[in-house]
Parts: sequence; structure tokens; C-alpha cells
Amino acid sequence: MMPYIVAMTGASGAAYGVRLIQVLRDLNYPIVFLLSDPARLVIQEELKMVLQESWEGRDFQKFLGPFQEHQFSYYSCRDMTAPVASGSYPVKGMIVCPCSMATLGAIANGTGQNLIHRAADCQLKEGRRLILVPRETPLHAGHLENMLKAFRLGARIVPAMPAFYAETDSISNLVDFMVGKILDQLEIEHELYPRWTGLPWEKLCEETS
Repeated sequence: MMPYIVAMTGASGAAYGVRLIQVLRDLNYPIVFLLSDPARLVIQEELKMVLQESWEGRDFQKFLGPFQEHQFSYYSCRDMTAPVASGSYPVKGMIVCPCSMATLGAIANGTGQNLIHRAADCQLKEGRRLILVPRETPLHAGHLENMLKAFRLGARIVPAMPAFYAETDSISNLVDFMVGKILDQLEIEHELYPRWTGLPWEKLCEETS
């Protein structure tokens, strides 16, 4: 089975990326994990997990739980010789979660400076799925323009904006909702959040009349 690339960058929302990897693992998808230097700091701040640069792949795998053999691989964001730096390396797609505005800008404008940018560029040029999960607020015109540029290039933009109809009474449910929306874009079946089924129209009319 071809892997998914999951990249975490330096925006708040490390829990989204961690949960996404766990769900893909449980669905038996192989994962190529990429981590930016700022993301390491965010993970330390938000998840209280210290990753040593030379061991972060193994440390992260240990943190996430057991993986099957060959199900998890890690490459430094500085390693431009990694397999995912080439469009000839077969993958099912890539998710950048969370996606910082700096990463968004580099992808949208083709100014790749690390392996995450390059791997994303390969998805676009090969016509594969690229899911960007930006997490920033408020947004200025440059952020919005970069989202539009990335969309026009073929990326799917899935902002970290959890809804409140899906039993969002806990942080874990909010995280699962967003991970579920990412899986929807990948056309992967899941039960991470309840689907909206509408409201009874007759009852609503009675209550508002």
C-alpha cells in the first residue's frame, strides 16, 4: 500500500497532526512523517514532549504508540535527498497539519526551502492530493491570497475550524472533527464525528411561530 505523507509545521494545533497520524496508522496506512524545526518547538509547548533532533522520528513513533513494521518512516526537513523529494516516489497524497502561514506561502509561491515544501510541490506537479490545514487568526490579505493561490494550484484547503454540531463537548471531539474533515477530503471512511442529518422542519416551524 502506498503511504501518505504527513507533515507538521510550526502553527498551533499539534494535536491535529498527532491524531491524524494515529487514525491513519489504525487504518493500516503507511506514513512518511516530516517535521519542521518550528513544529518541534510547538510540540514541546503544546504536548509537553521533547524531541531530540537526531532521534525525533523514533521519539515521535514511541509517543504515538506501536506501528507495524515498515508502517512509519521519518525524514528530516533538511534532507533533500529523501525519497519524497521526487515526484517519482509513489505516495497516495500529503497532508500538512497544522500548516503554518510560512509553509503555506512557500507552497503557494513555489519557493521551497525544505523537504516539506519540496514534497508538497511534488504532489501538485504530479496531480496528487495535497491537503493544507492552516491554523491562524486573524488572517491578512497575504494569507488569504496564498490560500487562493494554493487552491488554484490544486491543493485542498481545510482550515482548522471545528464545527459545534458534532458533539463537541471536549477538546478530543473537536480534534476528531477536524481529522474527520481531512479524511473526507482523502475519501477515507471513518466515524470520527456524527454527520449532519438536518432538523425536523415541522417542529422547527412550530417553535418559531
